[in-house]
Amino acid sequence: MPHTSLDRVLVVIPAWNEEDALPGVLDEVHAVCAAERSLSATDVVVVSDGSRDATAAVARAKGVPVLDLPINLGVGGAMRAGFKYALRSGYDAVVQLDADGQHDPRAIPELLAAAREHDADVVIGARFAGAGSYEARGPRRAAMRVLAGVLSRVTATRLTDTTSGFKLAGPRALPLFASEYPAEYLGDTVESLVIAARAGLVVRQVPVSMRERQGGRPSHSPLRAAVFLGRAVLALGIALSRPTNRTARARFHAAAEVKG
Repeated sequence: MPHTSLDRVLVVIPAWNEEDALPGVLDEVHAVCAAERSLSATDVVVVSDGSRDATAAVARAKGVPVLDLPINLGVGGAMRAGFKYALRSGYDAVVQLDADGQHDPRAIPELLAAAREHDADVVIGARFAGAGSYEARGPRRAAMRVLAGVLSRVTATRLTDTTSGFKLAGPRALPLFASEYPAEYLGDTVESLVIAARAGLVVRQVPVSMRERQGGRPSHSPLRAAVFLGRAVLALGIALSRPTNRTARARFHAAAEVKG
């Protein structure tokens, strides 16, 4: 069954202490939405994930609604809050966009186009799919290849970048992710794809270019990034060993039928 609509899109920006980069990101998103006819019904919400700086204040100063979490839950927990907000507010799709400026909002229409063309429920903006010059080397790249190889089999499609945080979730994915999106460490990337595949969702990717952080400080040094990827491989093994949540899957299909 094709998507009934991808007209109402919500850009969810999880942010933890991003007061420096966030204003520029919001300006870019608003400019892209104003220029692209396909994004005319697109809104933005910032999820301040227990930030201790002025992240929430700078978002509100730009006229953007804020979900202000009292503690830091990590990207997975912040995105689950965003999915719940989107589902309750009647949006058709959610685009996850980083608050540090590395994701180019001009690629959002490409994510939407891929969702429509392939009737896809989850579309990943992939760094290693032919666009841009982003590279990962050494153990980090090896870990990424392992993740991509295994998850390509799980999702029955070729994936090259399974740890990208630049993603679209469509109408059939929203009810599932609003209730089951993993809040655990690395769940927002690796385990969310396993959950999507086991629920019968269609996963695809589109090539995108990544940029340098536009402000603030990176959360991972090269060494910590390598450790991060190693733990991602471990998280994948744990995700695959967990039994399928049949109750969640049934609830997802029921909600999807009502929405469709």
